[in-house]
Amino acid sequence: MKLFVTVKSLGKRKPALAQQEIDLSPTPETLRDLITATVALNVQKLREKQESVELIPFLTGKEIQAQGETGKVGFGSIYNDGVPNIEAAVNTAIQAFEDGLYRVFICDEEAMELDAPLLLHAGDEIVFIRFTMLAGGLW
Repeated sequence: MKLFVTVKSLGKRKPALAQQEIDLSPTPETLRDLITATVALNVQKLREKQESVELIPFLTGKEIQAQGETGKVGFGSIYNDGVPNIEAAVNTAIQAFEDGLYRVFICDEEAMELDAPLLLHAGDEIVFIRFTMLAGGLW
């Protein structure tokens, strides 16, 4: 199932950090399944990126413009060469959701329960809104 995922951060001037089309199979039945599948897909992409090595990295004009729209232009270098653990990454993402560090919206409806059933359709838009902690505040 193809879904469109947008990541936003409320503490940035340009709120849309990244938007991508993802293909999840099987279809997630709960928010927990959706988070797990999304994290696993991103960890897999990171592993593939770590394994591919470019001898001479360069950026085309289109790549510079596209990266400039998100607020950061770079070669995409990965400085941490450790192998990511999918299970640990999923546990961290679930804990972050439970702690309220981000929210998930599916077709403009907030998904609040991790184990409540989801009705996803091909082409649905999923938005992850990341909250930014303020520095210098008294807790």
